[in-house]
Amino acid sequence: MDDLEQAILLASDSPAAAAASPAVRAEALAYCARARDETPPSSLLHLCLYGLASSPHAHVHFWCLQTIHDALLLRRRLALPDDLALLRSSLLSLAVSSNAASPPFLRNKLAQLLALLVRFEYPHVYPSYFLDLIPPSPPLPGPTDMFARVLVSLDDDLLSQDYPRNAEEASDAGRVKDAMRAQCVPQIARHWHEAAVSLRAADPAVAAVALDAARRCISWIDVSLVANDVFVPLLFDIALSPGSVAPLAAAAVGCLSAVAAKRMDARAKVALLRSLMSAQKGFGSPDSGLKMAHLVTAYAVEALECYRKLGSSDADGAAALEMLEEVLPAVFAAAESGDDDEVDSGSVLEFLSGYVSTMKAPTEKQLGHLGQILEVVRMQMSYDPVYRGHLDVLDKIGKEEEDLMAEQRKDLIALFRSICRVAPGATQLFIRGLLVTALSSAEVSVEDVEVALTLFYRLGEIVGEEEIRTGAGLIRELVPMLLSARFSCHTHRLVALVYLDTISRYIKFMQENDQYVPHLLTVFLDERGIHHQNAHVSCHAGYLLMRAIRLLKAKLVPYLDTILQSLQDALVQFTATDWANKDIKFSSSEDGSQIFEAVGLLIGIEEVSPDKQVQCLTALLNPLCQQIESLVMDAKAQGLEESSPRAIGLQQIIVALTMISKGFNERLVMGSRPTLGVMFKKTLDVVLQVLISFPNVKPLRSKIISFLHRMVEILGISVLPCIPIALRQLLVDNEAKDMSEFLYLINQIICKFKSSANALLEDVFPAIASHLSVILSHDAFSNGFASNTEEMRELQELEKRFYAFLLHIATHDLSTVLLTPSCRHYLENIMQLLLITSCSHKEISHRKTCVQTFVNLIKDWCSSSEIEDKLPGFRVFMIEKFATGCCLQSVLDKSFNFRDGISIALFGEIMMAQKVMYERFGENFVVNFVTKLREAHCPPDLAEQYYQKLQGSCIIYVHKALPFLRSEDVYCGNIFTEPGYRGKVP
Repeated sequence: MDDLEQAILLASDSPAAAAASPAVRAEALAYCARARDETPPSSLLHLCLYGLASSPHAHVHFWCLQTIHDALLLRRRLALPDDLALLRSSLLSLAVSSNAASPPFLRNKLAQLLALLVRFEYPHVYPSYFLDLIPPSPPLPGPTDMFARVLVSLDDDLLSQDYPRNAEEASDAGRVKDAMRAQCVPQIARHWHEAAVSLRAADPAVAAVALDAARRCISWIDVSLVANDVFVPLLFDIALSPGSVAPLAAAAVGCLSAVAAKRMDARAKVALLRSLMSAQKGFGSPDSGLKMAHLVTAYAVEALECYRKLGSSDADGAAALEMLEEVLPAVFAAAESGDDDEVDSGSVLEFLSGYVSTMKAPTEKQLGHLGQILEVVRMQMSYDPVYRGHLDVLDKIGKEEEDLMAEQRKDLIALFRSICRVAPGATQLFIRGLLVTALSSAEVSVEDVEVALTLFYRLGEIVGEEEIRTGAGLIRELVPMLLSARFSCHTHRLVALVYLDTISRYIKFMQENDQYVPHLLTVFLDERGIHHQNAHVSCHAGYLLMRAIRLLKAKLVPYLDTILQSLQDALVQFTATDWANKDIKFSSSEDGSQIFEAVGLLIGIEEVSPDKQVQCLTALLNPLCQQIESLVMDAKAQGLEESSPRAIGLQQIIVALTMISKGFNERLVMGSRPTLGVMFKKTLDVVLQVLISFPNVKPLRSKIISFLHRMVEILGISVLPCIPIALRQLLVDNEAKDMSEFLYLINQIICKFKSSANALLEDVFPAIASHLSVILSHDAFSNGFASNTEEMRELQELEKRFYAFLLHIATHDLSTVLLTPSCRHYLENIMQLLLITSCSHKEISHRKTCVQTFVNLIKDWCSSSEIEDKLPGFRVFMIEKFATGCCLQSVLDKSFNFRDGISIALFGEIMMAQKVMYERFGENFVVNFVTKLREAHCPPDLAEQYYQKLQGSCIIYVHKALPFLRSEDVYCGNIFTEPGYRGKVP
């Protein structure tokens, strides 16, 4: 044992181990492991018991107890009865003589081991465990502490229903509880009371442990053993006494809460709650809520549940509601205390939500309660002032706090909505009070203003649009109050952002009340909005102004000059900002460019006179074009790197031009006011010079593509002569992402101009096909990229857009482009790709797109007479390859899921393909397809019926035929690639 004792000390965190080298400690650990794993169970038990009795070291005791615990848990069926009896007597002796001054980790391990023995042996092997362990009266600290720890370990490891248990554990727990209830629970309850009385002053820590053990057992013992005239007053006295230390008071509150939460019949529960209420005068007072938060919350929850079950018409139900309302002041005090250690905010919120849900038409008293609940919501939604500075600059700490508060507010907002629905008038009065207080005090805090505005914003989510539009209730008073508000803390980011969002939430009120439009514009244009000192607030204000202009439109025409003049410096600042600075970070949706869209929308309003539009657009476009020309000239002389300030400056200017164009449409620019079209064409020429000069700067190219999208939309057919120049440059040095952007532009052009794009497409198609044959080669998808890598996602997106490109060609009368000499070279590969994809691609949507493409090509290239076909051999290809591979084999494959909606949509397209092939190819198609059906062992009568239905244009019948082939087990694998296969004929 001496060697083992020395090894244990070296392997543990004892002083001896601190001086040992890592090699010595490793050797000691290995020695201990061998002793534990290689010693026979009986010898190991005797060795450990000897160590417990002889060693003076706590670390050795712990190792012995842990080793016995593990051995008993793993090898208990191998343990001899005599060994277990020796173990039992030794452990009980240790427990009874336990000293409260011994290390807690040793007492806990001893308790855990005794709890394991109780599970295995009580009551059938040894029925006296608890009778031996219950300390004699008067209880001493050491035995009382040990007994409580045994009960706690037993609860944690076996009895508690708070943890998942397997069937064996549940059976053991039931056996132990039943035996304890029959034998010793009354004695244990008396011991708890005696321990609380005698040790609350002498050793409050031990008294607290004893009461904690009692709390754990109350859920399954006879509650009257605790809920009586002796025990309950004692618990209240301990909980509320100024002399009680915090752990002891908390343990007493825990016991009372367990009593209140005891599961029982609703009427019995009402009587129990009534007895608790009468046991303590002032139980429902705010002071009780502060001192007994868990209890008053549990009490309120149980009273509410009784009321729900019994109803207000029942006497006990009415009594439950009365007791609930009596304890509400204590609940509110607990909720408003903000003490996370004492108050379970989740339970409080759950109770308050349940209480509000019981209200239909609140009484005057209930309206008062709702006001207090709103105050609870307000307090719990408020930020901690400690984070004020972090939230203003939004550093890492501020971002974490903002995210945490957003999550915390979810349940609070749900409760707020419930109150709004039940008492909208009271809610609006509450918010009015918050806003008046915030506006009337120069000392109001950032947190109070932010939460007041947030609640007003959330109110706007709940009331209907019609109520906002008409200013129902107090909205007619609150919105103008908000428009003129200038809070003392308006410079703080949080306040400024929620203020702007709230203004935008009620903008429909301004739409109906024109007199407030100037006030609205002032908010957006002064230091509360676009000219706020915080750049994030300024950008957000620009975004919201853009949305406001979209909504108000003509109402803003009288203020055009005022708006443009106010925005002039912000417009200049956007293109002059050093965007290469890594400290400047904005979201892509709010980067400041929205003020250009706002200005474009404003100028593009049809009620603005033509001359005024030309004047304003000239003043807007000319400086931007001049900046581009100047930057291009400098870049040609000095070069242009992707991340250089010049390249980023060019990107921002082109973004600004793109955003401006969003305010215009083709009807205005090319129809009623063509002068505007001329101006945008000139701008396009300037932008194209950037692309021609620097086609390899990919971020810049991406911005130019976005600009071209807009030009296609607003300039219409007149833009076509400019497009070939752009497309040739956009095909330089392309990767998957670049080609995807390119195809997106081409697809827009095809859909917009249809057959008018024929010459353009004929010119560019060979280059597109050549690039894609390399990028989308088989090797690209099998070169080791994981499916979730950015490279693979880009390839998949390109593939998707390529199939859409082919479909657009076939759909918009452009399929003849594929037959031209310059494109014919790529046609065979394209047909094979479409065939393979339509038959077997894992993406069902791609298969559907390819089938649709084939259907349109059949319509374009084939007629009822083979002589008139535009592409010789295409008819045979469709009959022999497509009809067999896609329309039959792919559907017969077991991977085709007839329960999947997307697959059913694909199946519909396959049916349409058969109908079109029958219309164009006639008997040639039918004879070949029916032959293939018979080769797939389709019953002759079913094949014949399919033929007849097809002639009658009722091809959906094959929906029954093809699943039948699979369900009868006649199709196993791909029979068409296995010559000589003979399936089972039904």
